Amino acid sequence: MTYRNPPTTPRKSATFDDYTLSEIRRAAATGIYDIRGAGAKRKLPHFDDLLFLGASISRYPLEGYRERCDTSVVLGSRHAKKPIELKIPITIAGMSFGSLSGPAKEALGRGATLSGTSTTTGDGGMTEEERGHSKQLVYQYLPSRYGMNLRDLRRADAIEVVVGQGAKPGGGGMLLGQKISDRVAEMRTLPKGIDQRSASRHPDWTGPDDLEIKILELREITDWEKPIYVKVGGARPYYDTALAVKAGADVVVVDGMQGGTAATQEVFIENVGQPTLACIRPAVQALQDLGMHRKVQLIVSGGIRNGADVAKALALGVDAVSIGTAALVALGDNDPRWEAEYNELGTTAGAYDDWHEGKDPAGITTQDPDLMKRVDPIAAGRRLANYLKVMTLEAQTIARACGKNSLHNLEPEDLVALTIEAAAMAGVPLAGTNWIPGKNNTF
Repeated sequence: MTYRNPPTTPRKSATFDDYTLSEIRRAAATGIYDIRGAGAKRKLPHFDDLLFLGASISRYPLEGYRERCDTSVVLGSRHAKKPIELKIPITIAGMSFGSLSGPAKEALGRGATLSGTSTTTGDGGMTEEERGHSKQLVYQYLPSRYGMNLRDLRRADAIEVVVGQGAKPGGGGMLLGQKISDRVAEMRTLPKGIDQRSASRHPDWTGPDDLEIKILELREITDWEKPIYVKVGGARPYYDTALAVKAGADVVVVDGMQGGTAATQEVFIENVGQPTLACIRPAVQALQDLGMHRKVQLIVSGGIRNGADVAKALALGVDAVSIGTAALVALGDNDPRWEAEYNELGTTAGAYDDWHEGKDPAGITTQDPDLMKRVDPIAAGRRLANYLKVMTLEAQTIARACGKNSLHNLEPEDLVALTIEAAAMAGVPLAGTNWIPGKNNTF
């Protein structure tokens, strides 16, 4: 009698999974690397790996319906004559006109203003709609200098010197020709319809000493009125934060690798930088070592989605957070109502990331006149304001449960971690223990 082994279920490789195989085939067929927008899609340690320790007997909670929980924050009080005063510690990150449509930029300004917070220009200059509908507008000063002029620097409420971005620290931006319309070309002094690649570093300085000179120049141009931010990608947050402070920054912005971008190489997005969670404690430690914590404000961005994320970031020592991708979703990006059109583009709502192609059915990451009409900036601005309101209420709920009458009174002692990795990155105990991995190590 012959015995045969029963058939086995085919087993796919964890290393060569379906996506990796499809990428190998795409590369072999085209000979070019893949470009996309958004941030890292791989699973990374994140705020979901932290939990709050609410009050019980050893702590005294606050009543939400009759006890106040402050959410306000002041940014740029170190040197600026006119620091920015925000009602909530959630700001809108820089996203350029060019990568975003004009109505989308206007909607961001409207939503931020309704919520008592600031929005940011991004690369490509300041539009009149954005300035007109933004009570507090931060002007990004990037290596490209696209659209940069003294008038707009002086019209801004703060200036953010962008050294790096979380999705691509060490890399420049891209804007493909199909999104360079007449107006974008005029604002950026570029030929219409021609691909452009922004510089990866500022052309007129090579290190922290030159950064200090540049900050002084910007202060003189703006009569020392405007706060000066310095934004870095989450690569070496301890040293980059320390050098930004020594160069004279009023505010330091650290952007983790979950932060999005309009377009860059996917290999860059997924393999360069550090998770947002890993960036916070080293940046806070740098400020503490310099005696500048709370004197120089720290903003963190990259994957902030809800009020719990806000509360956790603040508990770890930041002064405010910044959102980009989440704000676009609030405006209407990746909305399932456009599912049929996303399918025609070979994708699905929730996964669409080819923002550089200028075909966004939602009308947000495009310069197509017909698609842009789908964005009602007034209604979209209200949706963003609603979302910011909910995030703030969620963060307040958590703070009160921890017995805090201000979001800025949250502290690492209020947190535990669910994984060893998160405990080590956040510098808080592993749940159920007093163990903080690597506590005695230096950054």
